[in-house]
Amino acid sequence: MTRPPARNAVGRPRRSSRRILEEAAAELFLEQGYPGTTVDQIASRAGVSRNTFFNYFGSKSDVLWVDVDAALAGLERALAAGGPASTADEAMPSLQDALLGIAEERSNGAVPWALTQIDLMDTAWELQASGLERLLRLQAVLRVYLARLAPGVDELTIRAAAAATAGAVVAGAGAWAGAGVNRGELGAYLRSAIAPVIDGFGRTLARAGGPVPT
Repeated sequence: MTRPPARNAVGRPRRSSRRILEEAAAELFLEQGYPGTTVDQIASRAGVSRNTFFNYFGSKSDVLWVDVDAALAGLERALAAGGPASTADEAMPSLQDALLGIAEERSNGAVPWALTQIDLMDTAWELQASGLERLLRLQAVLRVYLARLAPGVDELTIRAAAAATAGAVVAGAGAWAGAGVNRGELGAYLRSAIAPVIDGFGRTLARAGGPVPT
């Protein structure tokens, strides 16, 4: 398919960025579908080399998750920096605050295009496959944090709390993405989705845990 003249490589800035590559990929996925698009085509549309693409992304599927990966990295930094919780009973509320804080940072109402153009881009299978990687990463980040904040709680309970919270986050984000143009803020969806998990496991951790060592 002939590329639009206004979007060819000649008109691209010489200096590359994640966003330029993401936009180039979006154009191509809409024109010819995700399966029919190669990394070389994305790089050419962005006006950069194949090697430059891999300076920013580990694989073609990573282009679908720019915003999600940025949110995950932000959450990991926020949780690693600590927080106000000092006892196990504060672990889940503190985690909720961190999750809602990340949502608030991304409250511009923009939904990642990969989640709104699934049929046009033919990304359903790839989103499931590479989305699992992000879900497992989120679970791992939450598990490490909860284990640190609730050292007296057994590992299985910590893993269950992390998995349940991660699942609720995905449910809330999915509902937000599918709600249409009047969807409102992401934080409202996340708060509703994770509230039962925060409440239930908050009480569980409070019963089983003890003070966090200083």
